[in-house]
Amino acid sequence: MVDLQGVIERLSTHVSERTERAKSTIKGVVAPDAAALQESGTASAPLGTSDNPSHAVLTAANVVTFCRFLFTLAFLVLFVGQDSSMRTLALTLYAVAACTDFLDGQIARRTQTVSWLGKVMDPIMDRVLLFTGVIGLMVTGELPIWVTVFVVGRDIILAAGAMWLRMYQTRPLDVTYVGKAATALLMGGFVDLLIGAPQVKGLGLTDVAWLPGFNGESCAVGIFAVYAGVACSAIAAVLYYYRGLRIRRRVLDSKSEGE
Repeated sequence: MVDLQGVIERLSTHVSERTERAKSTIKGVVAPDAAALQESGTASAPLGTSDNPSHAVLTAANVVTFCRFLFTLAFLVLFVGQDSSMRTLALTLYAVAACTDFLDGQIARRTQTVSWLGKVMDPIMDRVLLFTGVIGLMVTGELPIWVTVFVVGRDIILAAGAMWLRMYQTRPLDVTYVGKAATALLMGGFVDLLIGAPQVKGLGLTDVAWLPGFNGESCAVGIFAVYAGVACSAIAAVLYYYRGLRIRRRVLDSKSEGE
């Protein structure tokens, strides 16, 4: 007869080991220095600080972060809906969600409740906030589809590249100034497109519909910030790619010299 209890125990042990391994990997991605100190038992910073996050789940900061997710979903539903009178409410929810990005971090640091869950959720919610704004504008026809594909695709490729780079370096790449400029331009441009003002006349350089601002149609001035952000994003992606290749080459060269 099959030892059912033994099978369940082995399965439970296997799941537990895989879960712990996954937790360790995620910690190494979001905060490699803090993860290394906790794993070695040498963390000296107070528990609940950025250098020594806790494993708490139900904290005020995490509740605020989760509310950002709910506000973002509510915005998307209202913004792409048929009722144009709901647009103001949708934009208000989006603005509140954007403000919570600053609020949750402040609460966590000031109350010493920085947690691993918060460190994982915060960057994810940032991307969700950005993507819902982009998708909302695409669905309503106020943003070209190619911009949406570029923004979402770039983030997916960079995330995959970061996971690949962990084979050679645990610490993630530092954000470049071009990358920071790209984020600022894209967010500023998307916010202006959501508001829809001020409107400017198109430059009339082309007749294609997928280049608003360069054709003859009037558009929100924020579209030009979006174009600048796309250009900076492309440059930043290339810089990250070559930096990753240099790190890989350096690690492989050091291994070959050691042999």
